Order: sequence, then structure tokens, then C-alpha cells
Amino acid sequence: MNRLTDVRGTRVDPPLMLGPAGRTAAGAGADAGGGGGTSASAQPSPQEQGHGHGHEHEQGHGLRAELRERTADLQRLKAEYDNYRKRVRRDRLAIREIAVANVLGRLLPVLDALAEAREQGEVTGGFEHVARALETELAGVGLRPFGTAGDAFDPAVHEAVSYRSSDRFDRLICTAVLRSGYRVGEQLLRPARVTVAGPPGGP
Repeated sequence: MNRLTDVRGTRVDPPLMLGPAGRTAAGAGADAGGGGGTSASAQPSPQEQGHGHGHEHEQGHGLRAELRERTADLQRLKAEYDNYRKRVRRDRLAIREIAVANVLGRLLPVLDALAEAREQGEVTGGFEHVARALETELAGVGLRPFGTAGDAFDPAVHEAVSYRSSDRFDRLICTAVLRSGYRVGEQLLRPARVTVAGPPGGP
């Protein structure tokens, strides 16, 4: 009943019925089934979503650890640079003091001669003005005289040329300054030359 006979008497199967879109019913069903399967498989599973969040968390933790490490490196570098600046500044000051001390050390005989002339009353008039200007300029570069009668004797900064025992003293005292001592900053240029008195039994 479903087959037709052509003019030659040969039976021919009826043509397949096409749907509205030009596809066979079987093809449309296959496409519908396949399309539904693809749409369902495109969505990530809960396990895959959890794995993605875990990976992002690990990346964030690694970035924070790297940031802390870089921050610590910068802090160490800054501390090293600060120490370097302090060391350079300290070395420069030491070199400056040594250079100034070398120059001023050559001027001490001039200051000794000036002090002797002043004791003899020879520093007057214009000479007195020049002497004061010289002393002011030397003080401006850090030269400081020391040594006064009545100072406690300190062998680190005093040079004793004579000693006298006396019941008047309970310790060693500089009784006279024969030659002033000088410092530049904390550096001793030369000790003060003094006479010393102290209690009986002293040096």
C-alpha cells in the first residue's frame, strides 16, 4: 500500500516527509536531543566552581606573601642606606677635624708667643686688635684653649712639670698653668703644662 509502481512496473519507496525547516523528522529530533545535551554540559559543576575559587584564593595568598617580602627588602635597603649616610657623615667630620688639627697645630707656637707678649704688656693698640681677630677666627674653626689654675689635675689632659705637697689639698690641683692646652672638638691637640700640688704622700 505504501509503495508506488513506476511506468515500468518497478516499485518505489515513498519520499521522506520533510518538516517546515526542510529537515527530516528524525534529523530534527537528533538536533533537539544533541542541542539539549550541549547546553547542559556547558555549565560548570559545583566541584569545578569550588576548584576555581580555591585557585583564586591561592593566587591572592601568594601575592600577599610576595608583597610582604618586597616590603621587607625595601625596609632593609632603607636601613642600610641610612647607616651608610651616617657612616659617611661621621667619616667626613673625622677627616675635617684631622685636617683642621694639622693646620692649627702649626699655629700653636704663634699663639704661645702672643700669650707671652700679652703677659709682658706688649700687646697694645693695633697689635691687640690683630691678636683678638686671630683668636676669634681660630675659635670659629673649633680651636679651644684650656687650663686654669685651680683645675683638678687630669693626667689625660695635663702635663705636670712639678709637684708640691700641702696639707691644704685633699686631691691633686693645678696651681699654675705654664702653657695652655688646646682642643679641636673632641681631639686633644696638646696637653696643658702645669704645676701640681696635692696632699702629702701624693706622687
